[in-house]
Amino acid sequence: MLEAGRRRTVGIVVGGVALSLVTAGAPTVAASSPPAPRTEPLPLERLFDNTAVSDDDRPSGADFDGSGNSLSTQDLSAAGWTPGRTLAIDGARLTWPRTAAGEPGGGPDNVRADGQAVRLRGRGDALSFLVAGTGAAADVRGTGTVHYRDGSTSSYTLTAPDWRTGPLSTKAVALPHVNSPDGQRAEKARLYAVAVPVVRGREISSVVLPDDPGTGADLHVFAAAVRTPAGGWTGSWSASTSSYAAVGPWTDRTLRLVVHTSAGGPAVRVRLANTFAAGPVRIGSASVAVQAAGAAADGPPRRLSFNGRPGTVIPAGAEALGDPLPFAVPAGTNLLVSIHLPGTVTAAPVHSRAYQRSYVSAPGSGDRTGDSGAGLYTGTITNWPFLTGVDTVGGAGSVVTLGDSITDGDKSTVDGNRRWPDELARRLSAQSDVPRYGVLNHGISANRVVTDRYPGDGVSTDIGGVSAQHRLDRDVLAQTGARTVVVFEGVNDVLRGTSAEEVIAGLRSIADRARARGLRVVGATIVPCEGWNGCTPEADARRTAINAFIRDNGGVYDAVLDFDAVVRDPERPQRMLPAYDSGDHLHPGDAGLRAMAESIDLTRLVPRSG
Repeated sequence: MLEAGRRRTVGIVVGGVALSLVTAGAPTVAASSPPAPRTEPLPLERLFDNTAVSDDDRPSGADFDGSGNSLSTQDLSAAGWTPGRTLAIDGARLTWPRTAAGEPGGGPDNVRADGQAVRLRGRGDALSFLVAGTGAAADVRGTGTVHYRDGSTSSYTLTAPDWRTGPLSTKAVALPHVNSPDGQRAEKARLYAVAVPVVRGREISSVVLPDDPGTGADLHVFAAAVRTPAGGWTGSWSASTSSYAAVGPWTDRTLRLVVHTSAGGPAVRVRLANTFAAGPVRIGSASVAVQAAGAAADGPPRRLSFNGRPGTVIPAGAEALGDPLPFAVPAGTNLLVSIHLPGTVTAAPVHSRAYQRSYVSAPGSGDRTGDSGAGLYTGTITNWPFLTGVDTVGGAGSVVTLGDSITDGDKSTVDGNRRWPDELARRLSAQSDVPRYGVLNHGISANRVVTDRYPGDGVSTDIGGVSAQHRLDRDVLAQTGARTVVVFEGVNDVLRGTSAEEVIAGLRSIADRARARGLRVVGATIVPCEGWNGCTPEADARRTAINAFIRDNGGVYDAVLDFDAVVRDPERPQRMLPAYDSGDHLHPGDAGLRAMAESIDLTRLVPRSG
């Protein structure tokens, strides 16, 4: 907090992973004669004016919030956030400040936003900031300006949740302590990664931070970067992290994960994530192969690398993107992605319900990523730990399906790849009227639009994930080659009593934010559920009201898929047609999922640019 009348110079830094920003739409582009930055733009580290990190033995060395409190350098190191570490988060590469508490040259490590001009260059679809608010015990918000090399500008709104009271479900990382003049407190400190849209295709020359919000609050920026889309790559498979769950424990064992591709291509790369974790995880090595049967590969697995090395360490809340590997990825085929874990892993970020069997090597079997045979893969699992994406080079880009258990594949045939996104991928691959997009399944069983099921921190048995709004940036906007998003959510909200108005507001927010990033947004109506426990007449009335909004949405969606009309019983529209019902009256079976995918007019998935 600043004394009255004190002037300050601000700077920026980056890193982080969650979401706390709601934008009202695409960036607002200024007319002619845009205002110039008030000062000459400087690199972020030249603008730092606040010290947030202290050594546990000398907590007085920092004052993050104006009351002598600070972050622990030991906690940050334990999370893998060491000085100068580049963190890959939601498609951006962010660098934690190089200054380190208690080390020679240590000093300011963040800037309090007050209209400073930051030298930041590049082309992309978003700016990513690592931020936190102090002094308000609530969100701190301000409006800044992006300057482009052609002389135009656009505005953005940056929101920083409070570092001690903000939501854990959207944090980049949570630390277990707060350092204070009176000693260390066992209290979680939070840092947040927030992305804001920019004008796609225009080269950024500088960014002006928001003005001082006043009222005793400060918006602190630790890092900033231009998020550049992965040109030339298409997402072929992906899955959302739904929780941080107890596993194994696994010590010196290899996971062999089975995933089903959509788009094919001549090269591959994988994405591993340590979402929701409190500490780093070491990956010893990894490989990829086409599945023959079970855990057996159809030929010798190919070794993957990370920045030229066979393995990597993924900090808490971050991800690792593998190097490109020449490898023929067939469309619509099962791959084996093998990951050696040399240490002991007792909990992991997982997609909880894969509806696909994967494999674990025998205890103490070591690195089996190079094995073609299945002999040492003696265990099975039905979730996907760590692995969140498989990309192929080339292709037309990807359609992302954001949904709940019906999209996840609940009640579809296990190992059969009969989820409706799988069926859609087969249709796209078999035709030539529209681009052959990859299809990325980001359904999470029990997921909601409005409410978090998983609290976003700590080991949990809940498999429902954070809300669709809170995971949108990670699971849709940052996905490789994303061109279109299909939003098919809401039934779990209405079954648990959330009002139609709240769900509609959430769906509007999702659509606005996706469109601001240049995506085509397609809404899907909620299917009937009579006969399912909790599907009362009141719940069905809420569902019907949401569907009316989706069908006649006033331009919120670019197109609509009426899945309700496809699977409902014409004689009793509040229930599913028996031929499509899996038997539980909520989830369609294989026939219903196929009918949903076959009902889609593929041209509705195509952005105006093709």
